[in-house]
Amino acid sequence: METIIMIAQLLLGLSILVGLHEAGHMLAAKAFGMRVEQYAIGFPPKIFKFKYGETEYSLGAIPLGGFVKISGMIDESLDTKSLDKEPEPYEFRAKPAWQRLIVMLGGIIVNVITGIVIFIFLQYGYGETYMSKDIIMENGIYAYDLGQDVGLKTGDKIIAVNGQDYERVNELTSTDVLLTSDSYYTVLRDGEEIIVPIPNDLIGKLSDKNTPVDFFDPLYEFKVGNVLPQSNADMAGLQPDDQIIAVNGESIRYFQQFGEKLEDLKGEEITLTVKRLESTEQLTARVTDEGTLGFNATPALDLSHQDFTFAESIPLGTQKAFNVVWVNIKAFGKIFKGEVSASESLSGPIGIAQIFGGEWIWQKFWTITGLLSMVLAFMNFLPIPALDGGHVVFITYEMISGRKPSDKFLENAQKVGMVLLLGLMGFAIFNDIWKILPWS
Repeated sequence: METIIMIAQLLLGLSILVGLHEAGHMLAAKAFGMRVEQYAIGFPPKIFKFKYGETEYSLGAIPLGGFVKISGMIDESLDTKSLDKEPEPYEFRAKPAWQRLIVMLGGIIVNVITGIVIFIFLQYGYGETYMSKDIIMENGIYAYDLGQDVGLKTGDKIIAVNGQDYERVNELTSTDVLLTSDSYYTVLRDGEEIIVPIPNDLIGKLSDKNTPVDFFDPLYEFKVGNVLPQSNADMAGLQPDDQIIAVNGESIRYFQQFGEKLEDLKGEEITLTVKRLESTEQLTARVTDEGTLGFNATPALDLSHQDFTFAESIPLGTQKAFNVVWVNIKAFGKIFKGEVSASESLSGPIGIAQIFGGEWIWQKFWTITGLLSMVLAFMNFLPIPALDGGHVVFITYEMISGRKPSDKFLENAQKVGMVLLLGLMGFAIFNDIWKILPWS
């Protein structure tokens, strides 16, 4: 069922974004009197189609893109049979360069607008729930193995990042920090302030599927949440809201400490000291071979929440949308410098489906869709033939030089671009498959 939900979210998200992107090209073309022969979401074979006016509208069975076929334009269809004739007034090639430029930018502009609108409404509708700096300053952090490799220690209190104060815990691991070269934390350890440099390749290591999601977490107290039926926790008598205060007589306070104990005692029988209402009880439980008991922990954290008016959401949502583009630019820089592996950073349709996840949460769905909309705009603006950015480069050259590239040159450039894109898509899909193989 989770796989079906992943696929459904991927198909819906991509269909919305591709449909709007291609609609941007189509509407701009029609506005300038160009004939639009086809508007398609997905690639053939066609599931259904209908014709309205001069345009055929269709839905393809391969939902990995879409296209708009404009008369007299050399595009991915590589249909050049009409190029030997004089251009008709309704053809793309007959129109002024500035009109052709707007048509090629139409899809990118619509994707940018879509991303901005999504982030504005997410900001307005959901606000922001976050952990404040106070949580770290009260209890400190728990450093995972990778965090310890960086130089952090459990109990450290991070007081600043890159010399600046912060308000929210997620600011410490934001892409702005991890994609900036020579970032560092200022840490309070045993009453002394020290600097902990953040390696430039850390974000690449965090992309490794064998690495924890973060390299540190705030230390937090916990209570027993949902107890799984017939689990070891259930058979031991654990109940929701129980507070585990000791394992085998050794006091524990934080959830991470509890996890360490279970990891060390896999497959063993243990004694839990549990605080329940006003009494204290001793329970016996067996740890599974995976180091679990079978309950969900409820963090004892006071989370902060902030709502925004619609007027406040407009600049905040716009900033978040464009930050996606800036993050992609910095990520490309990391890849070109060799600080981040391209194979770890690049995701195809399988990887994107996994990002959506196996549970349908509308806030998450629209957040990821908004991210993808901005990424789609950014990627399409790259100056690669067969992408919108490639067409923009050639038209801009024509506008500046006054000389239009020959149709043969454009045709060959389109072929080269298609080979590059198909190769990139093949690599992304193979990379996705490789990542989920058990031995990778």
